[in-house]
Amino acid sequence: MHIKVDRLTKQYKNKIAVDRISFSLKEGVTGLLGSNGAGKSTLMRMLSGIIEPTSGEIHANGIQVSSEQYRALLGYLPQDFGYYPEFSARNFLLYMSALKGLSKAHAKSKLETLLDLVGLADVANKKIGTFSGGMKQRLGIAQALLNDPKILILDEPTSGLDPKERARFRNLIAEIGKESIVLFSTHIVSDLEHIAHSILIMKDGSLVYDGPVKKDDWDLEEFYIREIETV
Repeated sequence: MHIKVDRLTKQYKNKIAVDRISFSLKEGVTGLLGSNGAGKSTLMRMLSGIIEPTSGEIHANGIQVSSEQYRALLGYLPQDFGYYPEFSARNFLLYMSALKGLSKAHAKSKLETLLDLVGLADVANKKIGTFSGGMKQRLGIAQALLNDPKILILDEPTSGLDPKERARFRNLIAEIGKESIVLFSTHIVSDLEHIAHSILIMKDGSLVYDGPVKKDDWDLEEFYIREIETV
């Protein structure tokens, strides 16, 4: 699997949120860094087919991002994912499975595995409205994995997780990245140092770095801070 992004631009009236950026993604974990307003979420929404670019193209093995075929390959966790507070965790995942076109039998089997994976099996029948922020985030991670995605896009997925949960999640994403494309946006640089093979750094809608996570004699966090603070 290979995603090619070519001169991608998104403009809102007088503001250019993403400015003619090009890069490629392959199987493995790619980190996406940038301060608030850098254009990360806009980029991820375009990669998820939620908003259309003003110009430029996105292809996955030649498949257009707007196609049903692409959506069948995709798992997406937005920064603020929508949920129904009166739904139980189990019923919410069944509902999301139906939206993704999964058979009921497959969905029931898959969601039990995922509930256990994200540590929500013991509260699966409780209303989401009673969940803590970290529990809701874990439920969001589970819904993104329902269809065994080959392309997984995660916008601040470790937000609200405690250190133990973050470590568990990193291990899960590292495993998924062995066979899928994972784009992982975060403000926590250390999360990427553990599992990403490459990083993208955005600033003011532009891509200022596209390269490996680890180099000789460098500190990723210091490099990142220097890049986004450079005028």
